[in-house]
Amino acid sequence: MYNNSPETLLRRHYGEQSPVPEALEQRLVAAVRQESAEISRTEALVARLCEQRISRRRAVRWVALGSAGLGALSTGISGVQSVLSTSDSNRPAYAS
Repeated sequence: MYNNSPETLLRRHYGEQSPVPEALEQRLVAAVRQESAEISRTEALVARLCEQRISRRRAVRWVALGSAGLGALSTGISGVQSVLSTSDSNRPAYAS
């Protein structure tokens, strides 16, 4: 990949006469720094969770909550499917 500036890339994509947004490079640098900070926080959280011992009680609680959530989600999806799949075969294909 070439080491082109953002302005060069924009001109190559939009043409030579395209205006360059104000403070484009500063906004891109800020966005990259913010994303890097979020990745660092996530990695630190994952490392802490991997090192932390989990009690059996807490593990059972997480499994129970997860399965209860999946059960509720399954019930909701079944309800939506039943509402959407009820079709009356006597109705015409067009509305009068």
